[in-house]
Amino acid sequence: MTQATVGWHIELEFEEDTERTRAAALVRLGDGTEVRAHGYASRHPSDTEQPRVGEEIAGARALNELAMKLLTKAHDEIDEASGRASYPLTP
Repeated sequence: MTQATVGWHIELEFEEDTERTRAAALVRLGDGTEVRAHGYASRHPSDTEQPRVGEEIAGARALNELAMKLLTKAHDEIDEASGRASYPLTP
């Protein structure tokens, strides 16, 4: 059995203003494809400014979307390789 060590580096970037945080996630896969996703967080006007919390929420949402896109990509590749419809992959 052949073993290989593979690593992915996921990039997260944030844009913030006083009420909103936007996160952009990017992963480059070994097959050369890039998968991108976005997440958002909004601060309620009565809440104090906590930029780190906005980043955590927006970042988690972007990573969740990224995970779903990776599951869909893997599912499509399984179907293509097998020539039949398989059961959907879920988180």
